Order: sequence, then structure tokens, then C-alpha cells
Amino acid sequence: MRSEPGPVQIVTVCKEEHSFALDTEALAEVLLAPEIRDKHVVVVSVAGAFRKGKSFLLDFMLRYMYRKDDENWLGEDDEPLTGFSWRGGSEPETTGIQLWSEVFPVQKSDGTEVAVVLMDTQGAFDNQSTVKDCATIFALSTMTSSIQLYNLSQNIQEDDLQQLQLFTEYGRLAMDEIFLKPFQSLMFLIRDWSFPYEYGYGFEGGKEFLEKRLQVKEAQHEELQTVREHIHSCFTNISCFLLPHPGLKVATSPAFEGQLSDVAPEFKKQLKSLIPTMLHPDSLAEKEINGNKVTCRGLLEFFKAYIKIYQGEDLPQPKTMLMATAEANNLAAVATAKDQYYKNMEKVCGGDLPYVNPESLEEKHHFYFKEALHTFSSTKKMGGQDFCDRYRAQLEKELEEMWLSFSKHNESKNLFSAFRTPAVLFVLVCLLYVLSGVLLFVGLNTFALVCDCTLGLVMMAMLIWAFIRYSGRYRPVGGAIDQAAGVVLEQATVALNKSRGTSMVKKTS
Repeated sequence: MRSEPGPVQIVTVCKEEHSFALDTEALAEVLLAPEIRDKHVVVVSVAGAFRKGKSFLLDFMLRYMYRKDDENWLGEDDEPLTGFSWRGGSEPETTGIQLWSEVFPVQKSDGTEVAVVLMDTQGAFDNQSTVKDCATIFALSTMTSSIQLYNLSQNIQEDDLQQLQLFTEYGRLAMDEIFLKPFQSLMFLIRDWSFPYEYGYGFEGGKEFLEKRLQVKEAQHEELQTVREHIHSCFTNISCFLLPHPGLKVATSPAFEGQLSDVAPEFKKQLKSLIPTMLHPDSLAEKEINGNKVTCRGLLEFFKAYIKIYQGEDLPQPKTMLMATAEANNLAAVATAKDQYYKNMEKVCGGDLPYVNPESLEEKHHFYFKEALHTFSSTKKMGGQDFCDRYRAQLEKELEEMWLSFSKHNESKNLFSAFRTPAVLFVLVCLLYVLSGVLLFVGLNTFALVCDCTLGLVMMAMLIWAFIRYSGRYRPVGGAIDQAAGVVLEQATVALNKSRGTSMVKKTS
């Protein structure tokens, strides 16, 4: 047990393998404390791009939770800011997901007591994280939090909304089928807001600004409408807060340790509005999943279930816009080449066209095969040579499968091939009938009886084959009869060729 409260790493990221692991023991130590484990939980999470001050903001929330009864909860001017690890600079600090080790019991106005958990997340889009890493961290924090702060810098840009759409959809995929909105409260926290003359700082200005940004208009492109409709469909409550720049010393001084004396007065004023309002007992929404409130004990189980999903291979890999475009580009080139090959082969042996000599058909196949590959290669594609080579290999495989299909279709038009099985069976019946009569005539009754039994089996096989061809049922049995007839014909052909060869040798000698 830790003596002093502090951040607890609950989800770790392996940068080399881009995999995730849940520290169940550390999470249980936070959530299963006897005094809070059966209380409904409120999870406040901050997510967004790296180096945008998420941990810095959370530490002010911590300061409020410890001092909320004190009017001067922000602290003294020379007091350093402690809590979740943070620092200035351009390199990322937080990795994975962290919780504050102390859970805060808060009594609401109706007398119920809830447990408040503060969550810090790894910043997205650093130089070591893939799109999947970023999507997984954001999705996990959104799925397990009741209040998600989406920390943005200066404005809400279209790519911010598209990334939010991708990340929330990745989270929704991992959840079971639900009929309610899958996530709860989303707050856009716009840092370093530079246009207070258009929309004032705080919740009011944020509300007006957000309404305009998320407005769906008929004149908008369908893609823009879809993004906004998706965001509205995912969250039960969406709000926005416009926060000013904290000051040049905060942004540029390496000696800054969180002292309020270096923080801009307007920033401190807006913090005093944001944090007490957001963490007011009656503003704290308990975590719900499928409409059911979750306790601290239940949250532990949901973390275990969700991390297993993201550790598995069931979910699709989220891709960058370049990779998604390159994939679509190459798939379109593959489809065009396949369509060209198909149309050319259809003109040779498709539909009701007559049977084509196999050798001639194979020549046509090789010609059109090369032509299709040339069409694929000459199409301008994105993704680089190695990426395109994978799709070329896929095209070659699919063309070979189409060739087998055309070859079988052509073979089915061969009349001898169609009547091969009944012809072989009929010849066998005739031979066995004659052989049985000869054996009976010379007195070999036992051998004649064997021939008669075999004759009966062959006739039964002929009747079964006819029934299968007529009804279309029991096709595996019909296939077995066809195969057996083919073997008999092949062996008979080999025997005839040998006898011919022997007689030719005798004549020449």
C-alpha cells in the first residue's frame, strides 16, 4: 500500500509491439478500497493531443478536490503544482492510462454519495504511437469515463472532429450491441482561445461556439454532415468551455513549476469558473453502461473486459487517411483489372458460347492475364511499391481463381465429359453381363455370382447418379461416383495404351 496519494499506472503501452496491458492489481488497489468499492463511480478523464496541458489541468482539479471547502482552493502564488506528472517542453510525458490513487467520496444534494476518480491519458499523435495506439487509448478512456474532456488547442478544426469520430467509433465497435447512446458527457475544452471578441471565455461562449461548429446544414457536404451526426449520436451530453492562454512564462520558461504568480490572471479567473462548475456535486454524472449505474467494483470488471477486446484481433485496424486512401486506390485498380479479364474471357467461353479447345483457351487466359496485370501496373496508385506489390499478388491469386472457374465452366460444355459417367457405367454393365454369361457357361458359377453382384452395384450407382443429376441433391455422392468412373476410364485407357505398345513392339520385331 502506498503511503502518499499519487498517480497509478493502470494501462501500459509497449511501444515496440504497440500492445496494451492492464495492471489489474494496481487498478484493484484503487477501486476496491472497502469504503468506496460499492459506491457508484464518477470517472473524469482528459484526452487529446500530446503536449497540450492535460496533466497540468488535472492537477488543478486535484487541488480543488482536496481544498473545495476553501475559497482560495487555487493556492498561494508561489506554490508549485503537484499531482500527475507534468512538465514543459515538446516531448510527451504521460504514457498509457493513469488514475489518481485516492478516490474522492462526494455527497450530492439528494444525499447519495458517489466516488470520483480522476483519469489521465497518454497524448495522441506523438512520434511513437500508431493510429491504433491513439484510437485504443482514447476509446478506452471514453468507454470507462462518465465525463470526457476533449482537450484541444485554439479551435475546433475539422480534423479534430474526424479524429473524434474515428476514436469513438473504435470504442463503439468494442461494446456490445446497445440501443442507447454509448457514451455520456463530452466536453470540448478549447485551450489558448484567442477570439474572446467573437465568443467570450467560459461555458456561455463555448456553448454558442459549439452550436455553430456542430450545426448540420443542408448545404454542407455529406461527409461533414455525417461527422456531426455521428458525434451527436454517441454522447448524451455535449458541452464546450473556452479557456484563455495561461501566459508566456507558462509556455516558455523551463523554470516554471506551476506557481500561480506566473499564470495569467484571466486564466486563473476562468479556472475558478470551469473546475468548481464541472466538479460540483450535482454536475457529477455517475458512470452508466447500457443505462445501468456502475460501481467501483463493476468498473474494474469493465476495464478487464474492454482491454481483452483491444488485445485481440477481432477489431479492424484503424488507419491513417493516407493508408485508407492508398488501400481504396489499390483495391479500385484490382477491381478494374479483374473486370477487364472477366469481360475478355466471357467473350471467349462465357455463357452459351460453345466448347473451346482447352489448349486454345489456356493461351487466351495467359494473354488476358498479362493484359490485366499491365492494366493494374499502369494505373497510378498511392502507397509506394511494396504496398502496391501486395495488391498485385492479391490480383494474381484472384485471376487464377477466375481462370479455374472459366476452365471448369468450359469443361462442363464438353458433351463427352457430361456423359462420361453414364457411358462408363453402361459399358461396365454390358461387360459384366457378358462376362457373367461366359463364366456361367463354362461352369464357374461362383465367379458368375460375383459378376452379377458387381453388376447390380454398378446399375444401382447408375440409377443414383441419374437421380442426383435430376434432383440436385446429395451432390457429394454424385461427385464420388463421377470420380470413381473417371478412375475406371483412366485405368482402362492406360491398359489399352500398354497393350497397343506391346503389339507394336511384336510387329516391329
